[in-house]
Amino acid sequence: MKSAVETLSPTRAKLTVEVPFEELKPSLDAAYKKIAQQINVPGFRRGKVPPAVIDRQVGRPVVLDEAVNEVIPKKYVEALQEHSLTPLAQPDIEVTKFEDNETLEFTAEVEIRPEVTLPSYEGVEAKVDDIELSDADVEEQVEALRERFATLSDVERAAADGDFVVLDLKATRDGEAIDGAEVAGMSYKVGRGGMLDGLDEALVGMSAGEEKTFTSQLVGGDLVGEDVEVVVSVSQVQEQELPALDDEFAQMASEFDTVGELTDDVRERLGRGKRLEQAAAARDAVLEVLLEKVEIPLPETVVTDELNARRQNIEQQLMYAGLTMDKYLEDEGQTLEEFEADLERRVRDAVAAQFILDEVAKVEEFGIDQAELSEHLVRRAQQSGQDPQEFANHMFEHNHIPDLVQEILRGKALAKIVESAVVKDASGNVVELKNLRPDGTIGEPEAEEKTEE
Repeated sequence: MKSAVETLSPTRAKLTVEVPFEELKPSLDAAYKKIAQQINVPGFRRGKVPPAVIDRQVGRPVVLDEAVNEVIPKKYVEALQEHSLTPLAQPDIEVTKFEDNETLEFTAEVEIRPEVTLPSYEGVEAKVDDIELSDADVEEQVEALRERFATLSDVERAAADGDFVVLDLKATRDGEAIDGAEVAGMSYKVGRGGMLDGLDEALVGMSAGEEKTFTSQLVGGDLVGEDVEVVVSVSQVQEQELPALDDEFAQMASEFDTVGELTDDVRERLGRGKRLEQAAAARDAVLEVLLEKVEIPLPETVVTDELNARRQNIEQQLMYAGLTMDKYLEDEGQTLEEFEADLERRVRDAVAAQFILDEVAKVEEFGIDQAELSEHLVRRAQQSGQDPQEFANHMFEHNHIPDLVQEILRGKALAKIVESAVVKDASGNVVELKNLRPDGTIGEPEAEEKTEE
């Protein structure tokens, strides 16, 4: 086999492959055997039909096509390996020359991984915002804990913001009820939001036994985004009674004896969470610095596929949250054009970052073992809410294991870059990343080294 490569762009190549007819012999033999199993010829057992008979009955061109279709993928892969090309999508293959007993020629155009010249990634310097943890943040968490232990009692008055009501909802259009747009006996906190526009305004001032109609828009179904009439009726108005914030409450709601200890623990947990958020921002900042140091040509097919995948994921999340895209954009203060531009920028940065991390993993000669792969499979299954064994079976059946391996290697590459980076907050303090534990605490390097020994 002979092959040549033509670089069409930094991310696309054209392979021209010549396969001598004698190299098609194994594929021709396999084609005759396959066809012999598929046809019935009087006087011959199935699978035992001679090639000459198959040529007369089916036609030599059919056999040749079968052989060519079987040999091209193998020779294509061989050509990729010969020229050290990594494909990123399915190729566009065209047979340019083939006659019986003559050389087969075909071309294959394919998106390829671009060459990446790595900048220095040791000691990258980056900046992140300070950790901000206010007394109001702590108070909000303590209040949320009190609400978990709150009680509800019926009141003989109109509903106010913060009250709970038991309500029925029914949406209609042109006087006819809309299928699936009806709920009954639902407990709802007035002012919570996130359900139907206009619901909270309608509920304020309503008493048990009253009914009111208002205009809103559905967030799901065939009439999403269209005006409908919503009838809301209230059967109960309930006042929320919070437990007193004292030592007795601390003992009931936690393992602590005093409110002071409980509050200190809430502050500590919030601080650990803020530290993890800052670490995530630091990883992004370090990658951003690297991206600014190198220009990576991006395969448009890969960018488009990732854009479509992320757009679909966002739409699903909005649907689950009961939001339309228009409502989301309104809340974010963005136009659709701004949203699309921001999404494309983030996707292009993400794809470029993957190429950088892949190259770092290659340079550092990272590998993985079975224990790492199993741990990653379990973690991914937990994130998606699936049974680990079922998730693993699905990954193996659909050949997604190489993708998971790549995720692990990229994680190692990112850890290598980040742990050697110097990241400071806005106040000039060095952000600890190397010894940051998954729970947000900072480990002691000396203690960890002794433990390993």
